[in-house]
Amino acid sequence: MESFEEEEELSNSDEQVQHFEIIVDKGQGLTRLDKFLAEKIPNASRNKVQQGIEDAVIKVNGQKVKANYKIKPNDVISYWIVDSHRDMEVEPEPIPLDIIYEDNDLLVVNKPAGMVVHPAHGNWKGTLVNALAYYFGQLPEMPGNTGRPGLVHRIDKDTSGLLVIAKSEKAMTKLAAQFFHHNIKRSYMALVWGEPKEDHGTIDVPIGRSFKNRKVMDAFPDGDYGKHAVTHYTVIQRLRYVSLVECRLETGRTHQIRAHMKYLGHPLFNDAVYGGDKIRKGTQFSKYKAFVHNCFSMLPRQALHAKSLGFVHPTTQENLFFEKEMPEDMSQVVEKWRKYVKEID
Repeated sequence: MESFEEEEELSNSDEQVQHFEIIVDKGQGLTRLDKFLAEKIPNASRNKVQQGIEDAVIKVNGQKVKANYKIKPNDVISYWIVDSHRDMEVEPEPIPLDIIYEDNDLLVVNKPAGMVVHPAHGNWKGTLVNALAYYFGQLPEMPGNTGRPGLVHRIDKDTSGLLVIAKSEKAMTKLAAQFFHHNIKRSYMALVWGEPKEDHGTIDVPIGRSFKNRKVMDAFPDGDYGKHAVTHYTVIQRLRYVSLVECRLETGRTHQIRAHMKYLGHPLFNDAVYGGDKIRKGTQFSKYKAFVHNCFSMLPRQALHAKSLGFVHPTTQENLFFEKEMPEDMSQVVEKWRKYVKEID
């Protein structure tokens, strides 16, 4: 199995360049480079790969090679993907914000499910950053963070909950440092399939991009790939076929809770990316199936909410802590499961 590394994006007003590496597996047989990469790079035809090799944006062991080069075990293949897009100046939009707290340095917002945090390919409008640009006019950016003013962290489109936004460079730098050193206190409420064996637990398993689908994160328990990731969880309520769980992040990797809970054998309820949008536990009765699908309709997203957020104020050094209860769609489905369990007990 090849290992992949994704490096920091390099951004300017015209394009984003992403650098990737593939380290060829020790058991890999001799294969043409163009054929090998056409199977590994998403949406890449063999002709595109051959052009990339010719243009030297694809190299092997740091050297330019030909398309018919035969890859060997332990070869390091480097390639760059250029994502051309619009000018990264964010278009302000009068989108309502649910502001929980605000002062001269920062604000804390409650992001609704379905809202993308920042503009990107396919989502240039309607994002939280578009709303912030309208509300403030100008927010700070950090190097490598072009097009994402004020952001020091993010949550997935279909995850609801709390985010802190920096209003000054000083605030952004100090808040970013707290995230980097894992000093931020964050907890999430998740409805998951099944009942975890223990009431409390810690998942300390590296997370990295899947070798099969780079949009999905996988857990790598052998520790041979991925980034250090730690999630602490507490079972709040057991509901026969699902459980309400509180997850506390020690690290903040992409899709961390979603990938970790899947690894534990308890994917998030209605999480289409990680297999939670199918009936994972329960009976075969048609009435039960109808009940679950009705819940899916009420909550058309993964059942995950960023409930609490705690950090040190970048100027006053005061410890701040905020909480926001689950939104209506998620709380209604949890209550529906509670009633169902009472009826069958």
